[in-house]
Amino acid sequence: MGRRASREMAMKLLYQLEIQKDDREAQKERFFEENSLAPNDKAYINDIIDGVFANNESISNLIEKHSKGWKISRISKIDLSIMRLSIYEICFRSDIPYNVSVNEAVELAKRYSGEEAGSFINGILSKISSIDPNISDSDTEAQKNGG
Repeated sequence: MGRRASREMAMKLLYQLEIQKDDREAQKERFFEENSLAPNDKAYINDIIDGVFANNESISNLIEKHSKGWKISRISKIDLSIMRLSIYEICFRSDIPYNVSVNEAVELAKRYSGEEAGSFINGILSKISSIDPNISDSDTEAQKNGG
């Protein structure tokens, strides 16, 4: 499975966790049992899920700051899942170029949410990805190389 497919699987699991709110570890375990994954794909998905949850407050602050006029509670769960995944990659994964993460998020939004969601997500992620990763944002201590 390639990175694109792994990213899509991670987004689906994030969405599932957002909706079900059950025990995260038990849901991850079930998800991995139901989906035959190579070790590197499982490791990537695990990193995304654990990283998003470990940094949820910082990630949510970035979404609220850059989605002018929108409260997180009004943003669809699928759009939030896509943005959280991409923001985690942008802020905490130095191995993934910003433009790749943004483009992949837009494609996921078009596929699972709609054309307007793609534009909305693109706007927010473009603002976030323009933040210098070596300077701490006022809402987050997240730095691409420092995590």
